[in-house]
Amino acid sequence: MKLTRCKLTRKHQHRLLEFFVLEVTARSAADLLGIQPNTAALFYHKIRQVIAAQLEQLAEEIFGGEVELDESYFGGARKGKRGRGAAGKVVVFGLLKRGGKVYTKIIHDTKTNTLMPIIRNKIAPDSIVYTDSYHSYNALDVSEFHHFRINHSTHFSEEKTNHINGIENFWNQAKKVLRKYNGIPKQNFHLFLKECEFRFNFGTPKQQLAILKKWCY
Repeated sequence: MKLTRCKLTRKHQHRLLEFFVLEVTARSAADLLGIQPNTAALFYHKIRQVIAAQLEQLAEEIFGGEVELDESYFGGARKGKRGRGAAGKVVVFGLLKRGGKVYTKIIHDTKTNTLMPIIRNKIAPDSIVYTDSYHSYNALDVSEFHHFRINHSTHFSEEKTNHINGIENFWNQAKKVLRKYNGIPKQNFHLFLKECEFRFNFGTPKQQLAILKKWCY
């Protein structure tokens, strides 16, 4: 997917790419450039579509070595149960290769039968996997992986290897980015999630801008 049919001038397109990388909102970018807010918002939407399409192609990369696994729940604050099982939330499963990239996937539930196919498709056999003590990960104890658990009630971040700090750090960063949008339509949430994955995986703003220019044109 490319931005070849965009009606904006190439100068405005490049400036919007820069603003996007720097996390300037579409409304603020439009004000700075003197263009319509809806025009900037549509361009940002197309950037996210490009990112999602490119990351889908890169999703075939297999993780090996040490990999952290965790699920997280996204959505506005609601009354009632929080965390696992909370109503109305979007459930996301994440895998992070230590010293490497993160991969995310929206899932319907956190049952073993949902998680294990993703794990087997994404992680090489004999890899070391780290999880918390959630029961859906019990199957990893008798799998082709070397499974280590972290019990948050008894272990803390000072653990040198047996932790899932990396993927938890990604969740924190992603929620910080998404919080500023003050509500995201559910049908577009996957695009914003992949934006967060892109920002985490592809280095500095300068590197991200270079990659986006390559992907978009």
